[in-house]
Amino acid sequence: MVAGLLCTALGLLCPDETLAGHGGGGEWRLETLDGAPLGAQATLSLGPGGALSGRAPCNAFSGRQTAPYPWFEASALAATRRACPALDAEARFLAALEAMTEAEVLGGVLVLRNRDGGEMLFRRP
Repeated sequence: MVAGLLCTALGLLCPDETLAGHGGGGEWRLETLDGAPLGAQATLSLGPGGALSGRAPCNAFSGRQTAPYPWFEASALAATRRACPALDAEARFLAALEAMTEAEVLGGVLVLRNRDGGEMLFRRP
């Protein structure tokens, strides 16, 4: 984290220590939340420098993920406010995403976990 701040402050090109820099960059589609399908489609995209975005069941969202791999911390999440029948699923998805603290990339699979045993399983589209 300190190295990242120094790189930014000094304008240096430094390796991306986030999930995106360790094989997790790009788009992911949610398969299961706590072992069960969400019942609606949701995606997560991780970009360089901690950019985080995606599509929840109803709305687009964006935020930051700057924790060094294997840690995960979705912060500053903001979403559009369109109403739809899947708002309950969207609330579960976004709350779960904010609660995740650890990430693991296994080929075409991304697993996010938290300290309470919660888990989100994503696959490449």
